[in-house]
Amino acid sequence: MSNPTTSIFANVPQAPPDPILSLTALYRSDPSPKKVSLGVGAYRTSEGKPYVLPVVRTVEQQIAADPAEYLPQDGLSEFNRLSARLILGSDSPALRDARCVTVQALSGTGALRVGFTFIARFMGPRQVYVSKQTWSNHRNVVPHSGLPPTKDYSYFDSTTGGVNIDAMLQDLRAAPPGSVILLHGCAHNPTGADPTNQDWQRILEVVKTNRLIPFFDNAYQGFASGNLDTDAWSTRLFVNSGIDVIVAQSYAKNMGMYGQRVGALNFVCATPEPVNAIRTQLKATIRAMYSSPPVHGARVAAQILGDEKLFREWEEELLKMSGRIKEMRVRLRDALIANGAQGKWDHIVSQIGMFSYTGLTSQQVSFMQEKYHIYMTSNGRISMAGLTESNVEYVANAMKDAVHSVVKQD
Repeated sequence: MSNPTTSIFANVPQAPPDPILSLTALYRSDPSPKKVSLGVGAYRTSEGKPYVLPVVRTVEQQIAADPAEYLPQDGLSEFNRLSARLILGSDSPALRDARCVTVQALSGTGALRVGFTFIARFMGPRQVYVSKQTWSNHRNVVPHSGLPPTKDYSYFDSTTGGVNIDAMLQDLRAAPPGSVILLHGCAHNPTGADPTNQDWQRILEVVKTNRLIPFFDNAYQGFASGNLDTDAWSTRLFVNSGIDVIVAQSYAKNMGMYGQRVGALNFVCATPEPVNAIRTQLKATIRAMYSSPPVHGARVAAQILGDEKLFREWEEELLKMSGRIKEMRVRLRDALIANGAQGKWDHIVSQIGMFSYTGLTSQQVSFMQEKYHIYMTSNGRISMAGLTESNVEYVANAMKDAVHSVVKQD
């Protein structure tokens, strides 16, 4: 019997590289001592080093010797209970009335994937709308879950660096009833531009009037403003209005557990009747997808969420991390003003969270990468956590050179 001359997989096309992960690979391979990474969304210390929260390290040491077996499909029950309380509030009517189903997920991405897979299986091929500027993986997760490719709604106002709320509402009003609207709970990625509380109330009214389904992606609770309740305000507004809401949570940023893949998915129902059926189907979906979630990170998170002393330590860490990012926003804005960089830069301070939409073009980004070894995504988004006291002026001077040397192209 002769050997086959070609593989049956020979016609599989190569997938395009992930824009963020490939950027990180380029940065790592750059030998320049001046290189700066402003691409990946991971917190760094003022020295540019990865940061393990002391409260997380304490709990990890406490449970290091404890044996661990498989979790149920829906994960650690105490983690689920405390996660729902964290995002919805301890006085949430949805929790009081037992209208919420919470399952553990593989961080925020896993929560989105399970949620959209559930929608595809039990709610039909509904259209999902995402903000025109959004985290690139949103557009991957939705069709891979069995739903049609996403459509955009207007979001960012390039002239102000904020949200174009009127254009956003106009697009939401045009969405067919029953469409799923993916919303960033706070610290919008990539723009850092969030709706005001009044804007959120207007968005809610359109969602209710047009019978849209809100799906919140909450990757930065407590990490954006430094206050857990402030960053949950938009989600709680929608949930407390009594409508059906889906909520994804991640503990990657706010607990610094990037590699532990700790997250949760919440289905908040308008009435309690569907809760048990939803729970069984979410468990069945998880069983067929990855069987059960990992235990270590969930145990760490649950212990922090459930212990008053540890919880207060965590809150102090959130203030520290968010405060450093806010400081870097001010330092970058002030350095750009001081060096006379052409343009207005106040949006760097008015935006919130890990990322800022600088307004730099892809050509200017390439210029900075080639000349200054500064790495950011091609849309001009920078991770504020990559800025430090030692490199912020260097970055500001490179930005000045880019905006003066590279003419914007339409």
